[in-house]
Amino acid sequence: MMSRHEYKDAASCWQVILGNVNSGRDLLHHIERFARENIKPADISFGTSGWRGETGVDFTFHNLGVVTSAIVEMFKTAGVETMKALGAENFEEVKKRGVIVGHDNRFLGPDFAGEVMGILSFEGIRVYYAGEATTPELSAAVDRLGAACSINLTPSHNPANYSGFKFNPGDGGPAGREITSVIEDNANIRMKSGAAPAPAPLGEFERINPMVLHEEFLRGRGTLDLDGIREFVESTDCLIAIDHMHGATRGRPEHFIGGSSKLRLIRTEDDFLFGGIAPEPSAANMSLLMEVLRGANAKFKLGALMDPDGDRIRFTDGVRDIPMNQFGAMALHYLYHYKNIGGVLVKSVATSNFGKAVAEGLGVSVYERPVGFKNFRSFMLPDAPERAIVAYEESDGISGYNNTLEKDATFGLLLAIEMMAATGKNLSEYLSDLEKEFGAFYPQRAGLSVDKAATGPALAEKLATIQNNYNVGSGIQIGGSTKTVKDVITLDGTKIVFEDGSWLLIRPSGTEPKVRFYIETRSPQEQAAMVETAERLTRTALAAG
Repeated sequence: MMSRHEYKDAASCWQVILGNVNSGRDLLHHIERFARENIKPADISFGTSGWRGETGVDFTFHNLGVVTSAIVEMFKTAGVETMKALGAENFEEVKKRGVIVGHDNRFLGPDFAGEVMGILSFEGIRVYYAGEATTPELSAAVDRLGAACSINLTPSHNPANYSGFKFNPGDGGPAGREITSVIEDNANIRMKSGAAPAPAPLGEFERINPMVLHEEFLRGRGTLDLDGIREFVESTDCLIAIDHMHGATRGRPEHFIGGSSKLRLIRTEDDFLFGGIAPEPSAANMSLLMEVLRGANAKFKLGALMDPDGDRIRFTDGVRDIPMNQFGAMALHYLYHYKNIGGVLVKSVATSNFGKAVAEGLGVSVYERPVGFKNFRSFMLPDAPERAIVAYEESDGISGYNNTLEKDATFGLLLAIEMMAATGKNLSEYLSDLEKEFGAFYPQRAGLSVDKAATGPALAEKLATIQNNYNVGSGIQIGGSTKTVKDVITLDGTKIVFEDGSWLLIRPSGTEPKVRFYIETRSPQEQAAMVETAERLTRTALAAG
């Protein structure tokens, strides 16, 4: 292993740390040194859910200060349209209403938050400090406190070497391009000019309890029966197992459900390296929950896997792994059929058509949008002409009628428990019933890593060539057969729909240096061949030119 003097930069240090997380923990102090001393500018880009970077490489205290200063500049100089999107009239209103700052429980989270709060308070902006918090909690807190916006220092589900910055305006939802483009422009001009943020010691701030504010919000919105959910757990033979994956969702189930012996909580301790895994709700990470539930004798069993900032969730009952492609459709059916909530279904273009089949069976309109919850805003607002009964993405994010504009793992967990209470069934039983009524679908997601330097417009341009190679009526070899193209959709990447209803989608990731491909078949036996085809088309496009 390298000595302390041989790490030329944070990237090389992270390679060693992630190569052996057990011994690598002792090297995190080098990462902190790089994060504090490195003043190399970065190209700031807000993807589908905020700005993310490698800690000590491009996500540094210096660059964090530049981005925060860029936001202050936006508050001071933005035009009417940007301020309208922010939900404030001017900088004086922002100062008075204040900014909520929180962080997940990753390495340097509190320190990064302190850097942000120092700059804000120096500018005379009221600062609320949520401490360790989830993203939907901050969204709810914006509503409850009437704050101007929130900042959460989190890269969500990204690996341990990443840090991140999520900015939500006054409606609590993820910031749209009309806001993030201004932040990017301001920050990148500062980066190029070499302008450094003025040192700002941590000033005054008000400490808030994000869990209490989240509960107040959920009770006020009334979609969920919180008392009924707690009563169900207390009075029935059930087991609720939660895998927190060392994230900031810890403590939330106990807050809402109570300290019941029927709760089994997994991976609640601090671990800045997440045991060496990417902390995302995935099939690969469900094994601990499956083991716990399969060995239990309770009548009702529910397992939930939550990501570090609490905006993604995946389910199991020990019988089936139930990702959002299935659970979102179940939520639509439950809220419409059992709770009489009307409206529309909103889902990302990468999501299974199972939800569409359920919606059509119920007579509910369906809207598909590009990946990213910010694209659902117009259907989630309380005064929307067409309101979402449920909105979800295949990447395990969900929100529902009258809830926050953010995806919300706690909402998903409570909804799943209420679903069991109302139907008298475990999730796999409920899902099987819906599949018998509306048909079964078999989605899958995979991906291909690319060089970080090759991301951005150049990558998107190469992938866009896929749509030029396949027209309606043309054939694509998949496994041992040829499928005929029925439609080519370019809403977000390239989605090729075949005549038998199966499809594949290829798009650049908005959060990582990856190309994502999504597939869906009507038979599980076809999944592997469809994934291989998506990868083949992707590699061909990347190799061209």
